[in-house]
Amino acid sequence: MQQQAAQAYQQTAIQTATPRDLEAQLLSKAAAKFVHVQENWDKEKQNLHAALTYNQRLWAVFLNSISNNDNPLPQNLRENIANLGIFIFKQTLEIISNPSAEKLNILININREIAAGLRAKAS
Repeated sequence: MQQQAAQAYQQTAIQTATPRDLEAQLLSKAAAKFVHVQENWDKEKQNLHAALTYNQRLWAVFLNSISNNDNPLPQNLRENIANLGIFIFKQTLEIISNPSAEKLNILININREIAAGLRAKAS
């Protein structure tokens, strides 16, 4: 019963969130997945691929969005996001080829910093 209520609340929160809030929430969720794997590396490293895939899909959506000519963001910001996305994909491949908990720090930090920036601008 309690879990159903939490899920209903979460769904309502997503439906009423602004796009910036939603992006911040998703980036924070990706960072949290990495932190969970990192802090429990011996038990959770089998979940590394799922966390990386989640983050990669999220960033693919961002990159697709900024490549749309109708995107209202300034061109220089779109280019910066594209460069960051490419960096994230390269880091993801590096982590897949040579996994270690420490390598997750960069992805955690990027996602957290961007989420914080999105929240700050929304306020």
